[in-house]
Amino acid sequence: MKISVVITLKKDVLDPQGKIIQQTLDGMGFNNLNEIRQGKFFEIDIKESDPKKAKIQVDDMCKKLLANLVIENYKILEL
Repeated sequence: MKISVVITLKKDVLDPQGKIIQQTLDGMGFNNLNEIRQGKFFEIDIKESDPKKAKIQVDDMCKKLLANLVIENYKILEL
């Protein structure tokens, strides 16, 4: 079963990489952007056929390693 995870910085956390990307795009002529925030994307192929159990395991992975819960939020998406 494949599960996707999107991890983003919390809104009150500064995003210097997003700012640089926005400035670069602005320099390329894409100057109608309000804000860009970057994040991480994981596609996890887990050996679990029960969707509830798979989601619980991926949630545990996010809490223990994939996301820094102090500064990041995560969202689990089932494919």
